[in-house]
Amino acid sequence: MARIDHVLIPVDDLEAATAGLRRTAGLAAVAGGRHRGHGTANRIVPLGAAYLELVAVVDPTEAAGSPFGTWVARRASAGRPAGVCIAEAMDTVTARLGLASVPMTRRLPDGTDLAWRVAGMAEALSEDLPFFIEWDDPTRHPGRAAADHDVDPIDVEVVISGDVERLRRWVGDVPGVAFVPGRPGIAAVTVSTGAGRVDLG
Repeated sequence: MARIDHVLIPVDDLEAATAGLRRTAGLAAVAGGRHRGHGTANRIVPLGAAYLELVAVVDPTEAAGSPFGTWVARRASAGRPAGVCIAEAMDTVTARLGLASVPMTRRLPDGTDLAWRVAGMAEALSEDLPFFIEWDDPTRHPGRAAADHDVDPIDVEVVISGDVERLRRWVGDVPGVAFVPGRPGIAAVTVSTGAGRVDLG
C-alpha cells in the first residue's frame, strides 16, 4: 500500500535548521549524507515509517549542474516543506503512470551507501508534484533511525495544493495525504506527536 515516505525541507544551513527544528518542535535530526552528483547533503528527522529530510546545497558548482541541486538552491531560503515523496512499489508506479525508474544512492557517514529507486522526479521538480520511491533494503529506511526527540512522533500528514484531479490521478489514495485547489506545492505539513500536533508550514 502506498504511504508517505518523506517530506523534503530545503534549507540554507543544515546545522541552523537542525537546531531550529529541535527548539520549535522538539524533533531531533540525525546525520544523513551526500547526494552524489547533486551537490547536496541532508539531515534526517526519523518519524518511524516516514521522515523529514532537511536538505541543503553544500557544493554550489555541482548543484548548478543538477536539476535537484538547483531545485534545492532555489527553495532553500524559505526553509519550509517543498516536496513530498510517496513510497510505492516501483513496478506499480511505472506501470500506472508510464514512468521510468532511476537508481540513486547516498553515501552515509559510516562510508556505506544507501540505495533506492525513484520515479517522477522530473515532474516533481518542474511541476511541484509528489514523486515516488522504493528502497533497495527497506530495513535500512531512514525513518527507522534512532533519534533523541524531546517528543514522541506518531505520524505525518501532508496537504498538497494544485489541480486536484491531476493530483488524484498522479498520487492515488494515500493515507495522510489531502489535496486542495491552489498554486501547485505543499500547502501544509503536520507531525502528530505525543505532545500534540506540530505545524511545519
